[in-house]
Amino acid sequence: MWAIRTAVNYFFEIVQLLVLIRVILSWVPNVNMYSKPVKFIYNVTEPIMEPVREFTARYINLGPIDISPIIVLFLISFVRNVILRLLFIL
Repeated sequence: MWAIRTAVNYFFEIVQLLVLIRVILSWVPNVNMYSKPVKFIYNVTEPIMEPVREFTARYINLGPIDISPIIVLFLISFVRNVILRLLFIL
């Protein structure tokens, strides 16, 4: 059971890291968006980012400021904590 908890924890940490890398890549000017590593990061994080981005655009309109990565990081942390607590109960 310990291995499952550790694997779940690492999975969520990797997803959080990919979201942070995506944020940093969005700040860098001249990033090749068609390179394989960048496409991989965007393909992995886009299914998580898009619903939150649509929600924030509809209900929390801040103009050009995109707070969806912050919300996504909080949601990932929340879901990770819930899953890990459920695994500790078992």
